[in-house]
Amino acid sequence: MSGTPASTYRLQITADFTLDDAAAVAGYLADLGVTHAYSSPLLRSAAGSTHGYDTVDHAHIDEPRGGQAGFDRFVAALHAAGLGLVLDLVPNHMGVADPHESGWWWDLLRHGRESAHAAAFDVDWDFGGGRVRLPVLGSADDLSKLELVRADGGWELRYYDNRFPVAPGTARDGDDPVAVHDRQHYELVDWRRADSELNYRRFFAINTLAGLRAEDPAVFAATHELVARLVESGAVDALRIDHPDGLADPKGYLDRLAGATGGRWTVVEKILEPGEVLPESWQAAGTTGYDALAEVDGVLVDPSGEPALTALDTELAGSEVDYAQLVHDCKREVTDGILGSEVARLQRIVGEVPGVPAEQVTDGLAELLASFPVYRSYLPDGRAHLDATVAAVRERRPDLTAAVDALHPLLGSAGTELATRFEQTSGPVMAKGVEDSAYYRWARFVALNEVGGDPARFGSTVADFHAAQQVRAERLPGSMTTLSTHDTKRSEDVRARLAVLAELPTEWAALVRGLLDRHPLADRSLAHLVWQNLVGAWPLSRERAHAYVEKAAREAGTSTTWTDPVQEFEDQLHALVDGAFDDATTRAGIEAFVARIAPFGWSNSLAQKLLQLTMPGVPDVYQGTELWDLSLVDPDNRRPVDYDLRRSLLARLDGGWVPPVDDTGAAKLLVVSRTLRHRRDFPETFAGYTPVGAAGTAADSVVAFDRGGVVTVATRLPVRLSGTGWGDTGLQLPNGAWRDLLTGRRAVSDAAGVPLGDLLTQLPVALLVRD
Repeated sequence: MSGTPASTYRLQITADFTLDDAAAVAGYLADLGVTHAYSSPLLRSAAGSTHGYDTVDHAHIDEPRGGQAGFDRFVAALHAAGLGLVLDLVPNHMGVADPHESGWWWDLLRHGRESAHAAAFDVDWDFGGGRVRLPVLGSADDLSKLELVRADGGWELRYYDNRFPVAPGTARDGDDPVAVHDRQHYELVDWRRADSELNYRRFFAINTLAGLRAEDPAVFAATHELVARLVESGAVDALRIDHPDGLADPKGYLDRLAGATGGRWTVVEKILEPGEVLPESWQAAGTTGYDALAEVDGVLVDPSGEPALTALDTELAGSEVDYAQLVHDCKREVTDGILGSEVARLQRIVGEVPGVPAEQVTDGLAELLASFPVYRSYLPDGRAHLDATVAAVRERRPDLTAAVDALHPLLGSAGTELATRFEQTSGPVMAKGVEDSAYYRWARFVALNEVGGDPARFGSTVADFHAAQQVRAERLPGSMTTLSTHDTKRSEDVRARLAVLAELPTEWAALVRGLLDRHPLADRSLAHLVWQNLVGAWPLSRERAHAYVEKAAREAGTSTTWTDPVQEFEDQLHALVDGAFDDATTRAGIEAFVARIAPFGWSNSLAQKLLQLTMPGVPDVYQGTELWDLSLVDPDNRRPVDYDLRRSLLARLDGGWVPPVDDTGAAKLLVVSRTLRHRRDFPETFAGYTPVGAAGTAADSVVAFDRGGVVTVATRLPVRLSGTGWGDTGLQLPNGAWRDLLTGRRAVSDAAGVPLGDLLTQLPVALLVRD
């Protein structure tokens, strides 16, 4: 693919950090060493949107973010700094929270099947009796609160602040609003009916994000016309595609996109399960990097900590957690709950199955979705996953054998409506069941509860890491790599600190038991999750802590939920958080433990950052993470970034300062800037991948590799190393002189290699070139 970046820097563009604000940091990004800014979605989005993934108009740049004029200034600033632009696109869905904001959705509601935009949306008209069901009412009785008003030269129905169109000729002065409503192409229903009776495809279970039929050439053309022009004009150089798993035909979409944009470098937000590979037929350079994140995190986790942390988790949960069963059960809660409408639509497509009751067909569909081992298949790619799932369900649920045997050939018929919709549904079931449920329920070791990871895989070996990178170098050398995104559950530096717990499980268990005794909570697993996150992000404000625990508890859904909050429990949970700040003994215990593990966490942070920036692929730096960033899940990870501080620290580094590894985070900025600059200026030195071994008593505490002219050296398992030191351990490099690009330190390799005790005295990492 053309125009592959050397590296990217993700910017969250909002009404509070506009395109002009982004333009103002272009020079800093160039100084940092990146080659491309990487922007969040910029097309016109719903009023007040803080993320941009709710596009309401594909023909305009969002005005609160700066509009077309702001975009032009942003691009001009990037070009003046020698930078390109990667743009985030959202082809799967659009925002419909306010129908009047979305011209297409408004027209659909006004004209129904006869709308000029009816083909753009995925509506099951027959199930709704020719009407789109909109779950907006507080209760069914609320229809009586509708008002019929004149607006914009016609009639509208109003429900509080919500506006809905009225079809031509269906309203007159004095008409009863409910009677007018009954004549419309939509039906306003109780919001609780969304779980089982909706008739339009959504993004996950978000009623205000309606699925688009990007597989329709006319819909594709209309939604990509502006983007294609921006690419053709040179304003946009590369693309990131949001949620390809929601598309009916991801391969076809990517083929059409490549044709419309000249085959520009494109990555897809595809979550690969461990061992899963991206379909080779896709016109994509790779993923947005969650797979790389899991590989880097894994090699820095000490597998020997697993038994002790499992024992602690078992003690707190009351029994040993079967994670595979937990995932299945969470996914069944999703199929039987918030995505029940999607399962019901699959059942309607199947229709009657001779000899199999309808409820067994529905149960069989739900069980297959709950048991699917990856986010989705792309038939014929991934057929083996379907076959294995059918076999697993037949074994687990013999009562459903007839149902799944009947469904198997139907679901395996590529391109049919049933097979396609099953594929579009399995991804949301996985995401909501695992990322947004199981990850909050299993608190054994939350550093591993990350998008694209598998919490049941407790760490990996250096050999595992090297094998994965050799595959990456061969198959997807242009794929993005990342450690933090706007969607990660915890920032890279929180995970790096929490990784230390695997090396100190006994000390952690003692602290947790004491905290639970002082601040009891009936849901002890959730309490364990809360204490891990507070320690991982400490120091943080009380407000941030309260916001996090409320979201975590409601996502877990074990003691309180979003739709039915349990006030008594949430009061106890917030009291626990207050205790962390107000109870002197508790606060002292937390601060002492954080002081104990923070230096080891910094070592892990620098190691994972250097690994990510130098491993095969295109490294992304999420905004602000060039310094320490102790953020939790969104919206915590979308807070403002202090670029003045970063500029001043970078200027000091460029003046020759080699900083200590301390709480300023300047050491991380040193690693990021020196590595990105070298990747930018000497790309030929990052064209291969050869593992570099070590020999000696602490050989297991280093991971190193040669990219073809530059050698990465990173410390792992720093607690263990602190007890032994490097001793006689040497890095097995060819004889001769080497220079560390980070510190300027010179090292000489002889028969014993490069002594790591000499090389890693200032920093726990090094980036070596021939001197």
